[in-house]
Amino acid sequence: MAQAPIVYDAARDLVDQLVGLKADSAAYAVRHQRDKVAAATQGSYDALFDPALPGLTLAERLLVALYAARLTPSPALAAHYRQRLVEAGASAADIQVAESGKPADAADPRLAAILEFTRKLIEKPVEGDEAALKTLPAAGVSTPAVVTLSQLVAFLSYQVRLVAGLQAMQAQAAKPAAAGTPPAPFPANTAATEPGAVIKAHGFTNEVLEWKAWLDVVQVDSATPEQIAVLEESHPKAKVSDYYLFLVHQPEILRQRSTAFNAIMYAPGGLSRAERELGATVVSRVNGCVYCASVHAQRFEQLAKRNDVIAQVFEDPATAGTTARELAIGKFSIQITDAPASVDAASIQALKDVGLSDGEVLDLLHSDAIFAWANRLMLNLGEPVVVQV
Repeated sequence: MAQAPIVYDAARDLVDQLVGLKADSAAYAVRHQRDKVAAATQGSYDALFDPALPGLTLAERLLVALYAARLTPSPALAAHYRQRLVEAGASAADIQVAESGKPADAADPRLAAILEFTRKLIEKPVEGDEAALKTLPAAGVSTPAVVTLSQLVAFLSYQVRLVAGLQAMQAQAAKPAAAGTPPAPFPANTAATEPGAVIKAHGFTNEVLEWKAWLDVVQVDSATPEQIAVLEESHPKAKVSDYYLFLVHQPEILRQRSTAFNAIMYAPGGLSRAERELGATVVSRVNGCVYCASVHAQRFEQLAKRNDVIAQVFEDPATAGTTARELAIGKFSIQITDAPASVDAASIQALKDVGLSDGEVLDLLHSDAIFAWANRLMLNLGEPVVVQV
């Protein structure tokens, strides 16, 4: 059964509420310059926690959310999801398991498997391999429910980073204006290649790769009208892509996710498209997503007409950058990926010191956060395949 259409209401925007963004604040105004992203973020939350969504119970989904928020950690989101669990009538024992971080203590083996899979995706997504994924069908989780769970954990990874980044932006905005600090000199990074050259380092490459799902995908000739519509909205090649054909098991969740992704990566103005791709590539390198790093390295080169910084990212993302601005973008992207709870006003100021405006900082935050989402799907639902020429 198709989910009801989701209508965005800014007055009930969860991220605004958790961050404390008021309609008359500068931080609110900056965030809502990208209103399509805000709407799709809320829409994703609404779709993932729709009580009518089959496969995983609402309590199971909320337990995953609480567990993920405790692991990351995100105190504001953990409190929100704990309250929702109480309101939903979840058992105190299950809530305790989610809060304790000990999935093996769950009385229900299915819940234990779900939470253990969640732990791998949150803490080290590269460990969520084919063997980890297939523990879910073995525990009685259907393929559409696997899609729901994977999308949920990936969305939560995005949501906690978005909240952390916006909290830091608000904290930085509240500080007295200070003269910009000139960026400190940094040693030249000599990793460089000719445009169009193949780059390979530490298992990463800018070569063209394909991606194959580990579980059954939707067949286009038997897809529902809603699934076809969402595929057509999502990407020009969605009907021949295992990635989209797998995620369309849950079409409304994919619709909201695709809307958010496209609004983040392709919206005009703000941070340059190339710099968004640079952030995406750094996040993918840190998370170990070979496929995503390949795709977005290629897109950076297409936009920037060079690949020197990509060679540097593949070699050592912590020192990558041909300019102080690129170095700062890389450092922020690593921090929000590895330790979102540590992002603070100083993290935002470091970006502004190299010339990023508030709107550009938001675009970088969005592109980094959406790849916390994208990497987890690509890493945990399938694997890259070398294109045979």
